Amino acid sequence: MASTPILSPTTTTTTSSLVHHHHQSLHFSKLLFPNSLIKPSTLNSNRPLTRLHVSTPTNKPSNTTATSTSKKPTTETIFFDGGAHYGDLLANLILGFTLLWLPLTLAAVFRAFFLRYRFTNLRVTVISGLTGQDRSDFSYKVIKDVQVVPRFIGEWGDIIITLKDGTKVDLRSVPKFREIAKYCLSLAEKPAVLKESGTKGF
Repeated sequence: MASTPILSPTTTTTTSSLVHHHHQSLHFSKLLFPNSLIKPSTLNSNRPLTRLHVSTPTNKPSNTTATSTSKKPTTETIFFDGGAHYGDLLANLILGFTLLWLPLTLAAVFRAFFLRYRFTNLRVTVISGLTGQDRSDFSYKVIKDVQVVPRFIGEWGDIIITLKDGTKVDLRSVPKFREIAKYCLSLAEKPAVLKESGTKGF
């Protein structure tokens, strides 16, 4: 027969004391090192963060359009506002004593009193008629070409503006015609090369 081992009271006491001592050691280690035991849930918090860069939608209006729109002139500034050059009227009145020149004299009188040119930073305006009821306006964007024709000795001249649809606007006896023609070319965003023909009479 196999003999059953008999534990002595001394062995039982030693085992229980070892177990008790082990529990105390765990208790003290928790108090002294609370962060030594890491929960599995806290391991994910140390993962590196990945940043996502979201691009701006293509259909969103850009600020460039708003900036360019805000740069458009809102107030109209007058560059020139007046009628035909007084020299045109004076020269035609002197020559009007001849019957052959009389129709041209009457045309010069009409230009002096019933014709007015206005050039602003937004448009070109031609006002005519006894009461100024006839008015024509066009923007610099529709201008295709600008030519000048000096009159007399170049003190005044004609400005011939060709529009993109083929229409020609003939402005007769304009003072400072070269400066005004260059102004029209600059606002029409055309090369500032003024086309000038030879001097033609009055």
